[in-house]
Amino acid sequence: MYDTQQIADRIKMRLKERHIQVKDMLSDLNMGINAISEFAKGKQMSCIALARIADYLDCSVDYLLGRTDDPAVNR
Repeated sequence: MYDTQQIADRIKMRLKERHIQVKDMLSDLNMGINAISEFAKGKQMSCIALARIADYLDCSVDYLLGRTDDPAVNR
């Protein structure tokens, strides 16, 4: 099982590294303004939504899931 708080923390860390505000990303992705905080509290996120976030942040889904510490995307 994946830790939703860890995933939310990695999303926030990646946003900070790229100087992007959460609200801007969520707006660009047409996601609800509370999507990340709800996810951190245990609400499920679809794999499509997680993939869209990873693409937006130019990192791999595996990085967001905590399966690797390397954010690089294999292309």
